Amino acid sequence: MNKRLFLFIPLVFFVLLGLLFWRGLSLNPNEKPSALVNKPFPEFTLSVLAAAENPQHLVRASRNDIIGRVSLVNVWATWCTTCLAEHEFLNRLKSQGVLIYGIYYPIDFVEEKSGAEEWLRDLHNPYVFTVVDEDRKLGMNLGVFGTPETFVLDKKGMIRHRHLGDVNEMVWVNELQPLLQALEKE
Repeated sequence: MNKRLFLFIPLVFFVLLGLLFWRGLSLNPNEKPSALVNKPFPEFTLSVLAAAENPQHLVRASRNDIIGRVSLVNVWATWCTTCLAEHEFLNRLKSQGVLIYGIYYPIDFVEEKSGAEEWLRDLHNPYVFTVVDEDRKLGMNLGVFGTPETFVLDKKGMIRHRHLGDVNEMVWVNELQPLLQALEKE
C-alpha cells in the first residue's frame, strides 16, 4: 500500500505543476497593478523640454498644468524602441484631439536632451508639453517599471488607469478610448 501511495505522489506533483503553468500563461504581463490608481497624480515641478510645440511657452511645469481635463500622460525615452513604435499612433491621437502630456525619462540627461528635442522635431510632437524627469523622481513616484507607460488622468488629476507597453490601435479601442469617453461624461 505504501508503494502505491509513493507512486501517486509524482502524479499529484505534475498536476499541480501543470495548474501553476496554466495560470502563469493566462496572466497578462501588461496588467501590473498600480497602487496609484484612484489616487492623485504626484506633485512635481520639472523643466519642460524645448520642442516645436509648447503653446503655453512653459519653461517649467507642475501637476497643476496637467489637471482640469481628461488626458493621457505618457512616459517615454529616445532609447526605447517600443516608444518609437507607438509614437506615430500618439500623433494620430493628438490629431483627434486627445490631450497627451509627456514625461521624458532619460538615461543620461546631458547627452540625451538634444536627442529628445530632435526626436520630437523629426517625428512630430504628440504632446501638449513634455517634462524632463532628470532625477527620475517623478517616475519613481509613479512606480514606472520602464518605458513606455501611459497613465489616464481624470479632470481632477486622479490616476484612473495605468497601461504598460505601447499604445496602439487595439489598446486604444479596447482599453483607453472607452475609459476616456466615460471620464469625459463625469
